[in-house]
Amino acid sequence: MKENRIRKNVEFRAVYRRGKSFSNHLLVLYIYKNRKNINRIGVSVSKKVGKSVVRNRVKRLIKECYRLESSRLNTGYDFVFIARSAANDKGYNDINDAVKNLFKRAGLYN
Repeated sequence: MKENRIRKNVEFRAVYRRGKSFSNHLLVLYIYKNRKNINRIGVSVSKKVGKSVVRNRVKRLIKECYRLESSRLNTGYDFVFIARSAANDKGYNDINDAVKNLFKRAGLYN
């Protein structure tokens, strides 16, 4: 859904500046309490990860993993995922494990 996305540069910067970060070998997750009763997600994949086809695939994988986990998460947070260059040749299961690992370490499961 549209209102569940972080799109503006200002919103991304606020999450980077004020949020907490958790990372593993594939992804970095920034979380920030947004004082709303919804979770919002932003995904950032730099050109270091690969060409546009690869970057879009990584984005789609991250969003899908988030979509499947979102019902189990606490609400009221902004999430920003940053893909590391190691994510460029990984499959769904690797990305999914990385996403779940970050949510677990951030203590977001309810």
